[in-house]
Amino acid sequence: MTKELYQLGEIPPLGEVPKKMLAQPIRSDRLGVPVSAYKKELINVPAIGPKEVLIYVMAAGVNYNGVWASLGKPLDVIIMRQKRGEPEDFHIGGSEAAGIVWAVGSQVSKFKVGDEIVSHCSMWDEDDPWIQEGNDPMLAPSQQIWGFETNWGSFAQFAKVQERQLLPKPSHLSWEEASCYISSGATAYRMLYHWVPHSVKKGDVVLVWGGAGGLGSLAIQIAKIAGAKPVAVVSSDEKIEYCKKLGAIGAINRNHFNHWGPLPDWRNTEKYNVWLKGARAFGVALWEIVGEKKNPHIVIEHPGENTIPTSIFVCDKGGMVVICAGTTGYNATVDLRYLWMHQKRFQGSHFANDVEGKAINDLVMEKKIDPCLSKVFQFSETGECHQLMHENKHPFGNMSILVNATRTGLKTLKESL
Repeated sequence: MTKELYQLGEIPPLGEVPKKMLAQPIRSDRLGVPVSAYKKELINVPAIGPKEVLIYVMAAGVNYNGVWASLGKPLDVIIMRQKRGEPEDFHIGGSEAAGIVWAVGSQVSKFKVGDEIVSHCSMWDEDDPWIQEGNDPMLAPSQQIWGFETNWGSFAQFAKVQERQLLPKPSHLSWEEASCYISSGATAYRMLYHWVPHSVKKGDVVLVWGGAGGLGSLAIQIAKIAGAKPVAVVSSDEKIEYCKKLGAIGAINRNHFNHWGPLPDWRNTEKYNVWLKGARAFGVALWEIVGEKKNPHIVIEHPGENTIPTSIFVCDKGGMVVICAGTTGYNATVDLRYLWMHQKRFQGSHFANDVEGKAINDLVMEKKIDPCLSKVFQFSETGECHQLMHENKHPFGNMSILVNATRTGLKTLKESL
């Protein structure tokens, strides 16, 4: 007889789906800082559709989606889903996972129960006319981010995904290592390769904000593999050596400068010149690392509000600033003179499509990319690890949460039993 609930680490018989599962949902009445928003609860295991897969989650990656969801900003994900007619009054986040295929829908053909997988976070309707016409699915009206814009993410014993989200788990990685790279890695890969003609190439200077973070640590490695010259921006001198080990030619400590924030009014000459002096000094620091007066062809941005003015300023003539988030705020200011007269590109970028997801997974499987796992948390610490990220106190690289894998270093289901 199927048990109603299996505790963490108590692995059911392969393919047996209990009625209940442990999860770390957020709810409307406790939206706010992550440490208070996430609470362990007993939730019904979700049913799956014909093209869907139920994952037995061994470990879950941590990224900023979980912070935004808990805060209810920039959008309240629970209200958003309820407006679409979804009944749940809770949200189970988590946008990347390593685990095991535990149940499959009737139309699933590429994966079977027992397969060890990683899951990326981009979902869309395959019947969407935009996609049927052969266009990039990431621009489709039906595109959503799993575990943020949709429910049933990886912060639970079981997660529900579309079959096409799945990729083979690199066999040399532990569950926690395999859970933490796909979101940041695929995001960085798209930022560096998708926006033709601004795709990274040999010899390019690439400026990487947050070089010691999850996105930055993967972006540095991808740029290095391409033969580019990545330069990291970090918040402390201790992170400089870490970035160099990943392949950066050097790093700039942003705390050595104080001109950050929105641009002063260009008509206020005195204040504008103070900002300009700081931006030029930052540019000089970059040149000193590069060894010549060569500006970055690509700038990997995510802080947003505090840094966009400088990123646009130091970007090379005809280069691109590509941004995937706004962790310091969303109201970016730009001196349009630098943008139009030097024909620079300011490009938004959002996660990745299946081709880009496979590309980063292949690099990891070939052992060319290190997932940069820095710290592992227990399931009970889901709120605490997101709190660290919210306060910008998280460690270098990427973080992971153990779910059904209750010990570190485990690589297979057999080892986990």
